[in-house]
Amino acid sequence: MATHRSAIKRNRQSLIRRERNNAVESTIKTATKKVQAAVESGNGEEAKTSLSAVTTLLDKAVSKSVLHRNNAARKISRLTRAVNSIASK
Repeated sequence: MATHRSAIKRNRQSLIRRERNNAVESTIKTATKKVQAAVESGNGEEAKTSLSAVTTLLDKAVSKSVLHRNNAARKISRLTRAVNSIASK
C-alpha cells in the first residue's frame, strides 16, 4: 500500500480513472454490437443512426484518453465500411 501522500493520491486517481475507463469501454462495445446487429439484419437506417452514435462515443473516448486516436479511427473505419457495404446492396 502507498505510504506517501502523493502516492496515495495517485492510487485514488487511478481507481477513479479505471472505473471511468471500464464504463466508457463497455458503452462503446454495446453500441458497436448494435451497429453490427443492424448490419447483419440489413437495416440500413438503424445502422447509420447507430454508427453516428458510436462515432461520437469513440471521439469522446479519445478526448478523455480512454482510447488511442488510431484505435478509435480504426474502429470507426471498419464500422463505416460495414454500414456502407449494406447501403450499396
